[in-house]
Amino acid sequence: MAAEGAKALKWTYILAVAAGGSLGSVARYLVAIGFGKLLGPKFPWGTLVINVTGSLLIGLFAGLFAVRWSLPQAVRIFLIVGICGGYTTFSTFSLDSFYLIQRGEVAAAAFYMIVSVVLSVGAVIAGLQIVRVL
Repeated sequence: MAAEGAKALKWTYILAVAAGGSLGSVARYLVAIGFGKLLGPKFPWGTLVINVTGSLLIGLFAGLFAVRWSLPQAVRIFLIVGICGGYTTFSTFSLDSFYLIQRGEVAAAAFYMIVSVVLSVGAVIAGLQIVRVL
């Protein structure tokens, strides 16, 4: 019986991520389109706004869960992993960086931030190059 409860709980989490992720992705799309129309396509304003507001949102949720809200784990997963993750993974990167700094692991945080940005941009370049070669 306990194994059945564990399976149901995991499915609840998966559904929470799926529902939140779809809402976050739609929000990301609408914000990107809106800022593109508002400010033009020459600079990625939409992405910048999404990254900053997503980081603010995940910080607010993490803080509220830590000190004010006592909500079920499925709700936390829906909001942080689902909505924030669907909206921007940059918010998770920012929160992970903060946690490393908060734990006093400043060198690890700096390494994580620099390597994440450099490798991610490098991976985009590599992906583009692979497509060009093929």
